[in-house]
Amino acid sequence: MATVSWRDLPITVLLADHTDAVRSGIGRILRTDFRITIVGQAVNFSHTLQMCANLRPAVVLLELHMPDEREFAPALVKSRLLLSAKHVLAMSIRTDQKSNKLAARYGATTLLDKTNLVFELVPVILRLR
Repeated sequence: MATVSWRDLPITVLLADHTDAVRSGIGRILRTDFRITIVGQAVNFSHTLQMCANLRPAVVLLELHMPDEREFAPALVKSRLLLSAKHVLAMSIRTDQKSNKLAARYGATTLLDKTNLVFELVPVILRLR
């Protein structure tokens, strides 16, 4: 009987973005690689925290600017996400210094430019193994 290594298991991803079209597009990108499995999709920070606690994904792909962002202190989001997920990757149209600092405050190790996700997203996630 062959032993299954954790490296053989798919990387589970929770996708969090408030825009249906963006979630759909990112979903198409992620489904191009069999080593990645989307376990859930969240529409705001509240939903993200709830789903993260329930699903315990390896990676949370988090839009920095969602409608309910003012209701949640970054330190609270960071602590709750990192209790349930191994990695947080942030994404935004804005990748300036202010956005990078905000991403770090949410616990993200990387801030991805949404305009380059088609090229960058899968390789970044696979490097997290």
